[in-house]
Amino acid sequence: MTETHFYEPKAGHGLKHDPFNAIVAPRPIGWIASRSRSGALNLAPYSFFNAFCYHPPLIGFSSVSWKHTIANIEATGEFVWNLATMDLAQAMNATAATVPAEVSEFELAGLTAQPCRLVQVPRVAESPVAFECKLTQIIRLQGADGRPADAWLTIGEVIAVHIDRRLIQDGIYQTALARPILRAGRGGDYFEVRPEAMFEMVRPA
Repeated sequence: MTETHFYEPKAGHGLKHDPFNAIVAPRPIGWIASRSRSGALNLAPYSFFNAFCYHPPLIGFSSVSWKHTIANIEATGEFVWNLATMDLAQAMNATAATVPAEVSEFELAGLTAQPCRLVQVPRVAESPVAFECKLTQIIRLQGADGRPADAWLTIGEVIAVHIDRRLIQDGIYQTALARPILRAGRGGDYFEVRPEAMFEMVRPA
């Protein structure tokens, strides 16, 4: 049998860096735009993000601590997810800065706030894909012992989609052509999806 490094998270992992979010990787990035009730714009990346349902199309992200993004979405019921790509990696990283609520990360990162069609939150014009979303749930997470965690899962229904037409070939969205980046753990590790790294495997009938 292979020797394993065993640990119980509540007692500590015993390594130089917590391996949890490096093992559960790569993770797509929830690059979330929101607007406060007073109109202040916010844009922030979340690495605990994914899609959860086809019908209706639901996406969600978890925030460690109650941040401006969650407060804005709770107040307005709307948000926009933007695809983080290799071309936008540095700008995306810039929006992770901790700044006052009245500071727009769009301006901080030199990004264009493009008005959406169905929600009052803008999308990142430079991003090739964006989902306009309506809030469905904000859930405070908890441990197996029932104690609440300092983390909130926000789920939204995708009510409108924007896709750069250059990413659609023969009626099929080309995932790798956008060169999305994904979170890989540690302090700042990422992956880039490239066309040569993709392969097809059809499910058994």
